[in-house]
Amino acid sequence: MKKIFSLLLITSFISSCAVGPDYKRPDVATPAKYRGVTTTQDARSLADAPWWDIFKDPVLKGLIDEALKNNLDLRIASARVEQMRELARIKKGDYYPHLNYSATDNYGRNVASYGLPDGKNSNMFSGNVEMQWELDVWGRVRRGSESARAQYLASIEAKRGIILMLITELATAYIQLRELDSELEIAKRTAEAFKGTYDLFNRRYKGGDASLLETSRAGAALSQVSAYIPYLENQIFEKENQICFLLGRPPLAVPRGQTLKEQYLVPDVPAGLPSTLLERRPDIRQAEQLLISANAEIGVAKADFFPRFSLTGLLGSASPDLKSFSNSWSVGGGLTGPLFNGGKIFANYEATKQAYEQTKLQYEKTVINAFREVADAVNLQQKLSGIRDEQAKSVDFLRTATKLSLDRYKKGLSNYNDVLDAQQQLYPAENDLARTERDRLLAIVQLFKALGGGWNSVEQANTNVKVYN
Repeated sequence: MKKIFSLLLITSFISSCAVGPDYKRPDVATPAKYRGVTTTQDARSLADAPWWDIFKDPVLKGLIDEALKNNLDLRIASARVEQMRELARIKKGDYYPHLNYSATDNYGRNVASYGLPDGKNSNMFSGNVEMQWELDVWGRVRRGSESARAQYLASIEAKRGIILMLITELATAYIQLRELDSELEIAKRTAEAFKGTYDLFNRRYKGGDASLLETSRAGAALSQVSAYIPYLENQIFEKENQICFLLGRPPLAVPRGQTLKEQYLVPDVPAGLPSTLLERRPDIRQAEQLLISANAEIGVAKADFFPRFSLTGLLGSASPDLKSFSNSWSVGGGLTGPLFNGGKIFANYEATKQAYEQTKLQYEKTVINAFREVADAVNLQQKLSGIRDEQAKSVDFLRTATKLSLDRYKKGLSNYNDVLDAQQQLYPAENDLARTERDRLLAIVQLFKALGGGWNSVEQANTNVKVYN
């Protein structure tokens, strides 16, 4: 027993150093500021704000709350987190001794091995408790547990990414829905204006003051716009169904909140420091946990080159009846190791190193792509502001031109071409303005997503949503 106890102390000391490399985050070039950011960079970031401060529409807030409770992708991710946690517990269980028990009841003749007389039928009861324990001398068990824990943490980051994606997709779909509502309202208003023009031309035609050409062109313009209305209604119908799918419910009508023009636009959109992106974006955090797992697997593969030490123990008893048992016990130690296996262990070790290199490159790719997405979103948000201002001016000019051309036509100071041209230019200009207003909101949504915002606020919010396991 003294020898066994000494062996335990020695192996415990040796196992304090595991083979294989310890993890170190790769050096990735981090820019001092995001491309396109012209203001002085500070630590503030749009992603630091909770999503309900970005989207102040109460209806949208309610939809996001519902989606966080019922979305099927999020529920699948939650189940996967639970699965990965249990798999990590399985690996951690290899740290400890494994105890098993067995019991038998035999009836027969000539069981001389148990010291019973020959030629006599008898019972034999026996029970044993066995112990097996692999001593983690080279850190194989520890590295395996480290890998499994990193996989578990990666599943948590994947779930956070789904939360961020869900908020982004739902906000995007809702803003697109409100833009379609605006287009439908513009189409109906334009159809009503075109009908008024058609009725005016038709009356003048019947009175002999206008030609059939004027009336026909006005009727064609009216029919063209009227035909677009059911198309928009179908687009709205499908967009509502998409939103319901994200909410995890059957297709239903979706409530409306603020109009497109009433939606809140963040006056100051800070991007924050690029260095914080590595700590905030769920996809980067997930990629790093997968890299930690791949690094630990190198240690597992390297430990296979060395022998495995184990302790075994047995405590049992046997008896021909249930009154007098004969006890037995044993304690032993052993080792097993490779001699020749056709290079399988070496090939596995090299394969795990290449797997690490692939995961490392994927991590670097994820980081670089994150900087690209932020720069794109910042630039788009800035450019759309100028585009929207110019389009708003164009719409104002065209509205004035439409009113003046119609007044001049009624007074006989201009011809029908001026009226139709002004009306037909106003309609697409109003649609373009509505789409740009939509794109401005979507650019903020995309910047919010690119910066990795939202999920941490959901976790910290005082809600009934369980988002961290």
